[in-house]
Amino acid sequence: MVCYYLSHPQVRIDPATPVPDWGLSDVGAARVREAKGSWLSRVGRIVSSAERKAIETAELIAAGRGLQVEIRERMHENDRSATGFLVPAEFEATADLFFARPQESIRGWERAVDAQMRIVAQVAETMAENSEGDVLFVGHGGVGTLLQCHVAGWPVARIRDQRAGGGNVFAFSWRPLSLAHGWRPLEDMARG
Repeated sequence: MVCYYLSHPQVRIDPATPVPDWGLSDVGAARVREAKGSWLSRVGRIVSSAERKAIETAELIAAGRGLQVEIRERMHENDRSATGFLVPAEFEATADLFFARPQESIRGWERAVDAQMRIVAQVAETMAENSEGDVLFVGHGGVGTLLQCHVAGWPVARIRDQRAGGGNVFAFSWRPLSLAHGWRPLEDMARG
């Protein structure tokens, strides 16, 4: 069984709306609708973060495949509610510190070590349940990177983060724990 972790693609940024309530942009939704590849046909289970952008991504993939989307509250992105929306340059600088100092709370954000423990525990709980086919987890770039670092045995580092824009996938085995491949753009998954 292969596990895939997909980060939601581009969103509609609205500083007046809480970040967990942002939805996909037209570009992000189109990228998901156009997703191709044999890897998707092998997915028998879709598990999503409860944030709107992740649910929308998961539902677009599930549509027409006869699969239900399972919502997991603890798969959310690292908690950044202490700062709320940050302009891109300020966000990137804060994210750099988040990954560089995982034992610290940067500007009140959830510590990277805590977010990593949370996402790993949620994946472990999910994988303890019976699944038919491969499993697709749909979530976010930050906690996805933390999960990938855990799976690969890497220290937490921003260099392991996905490319800008989201909509990236990595694949792994849960038992035994191993990384099949790191972040790849969703469009590249059609090529194998």
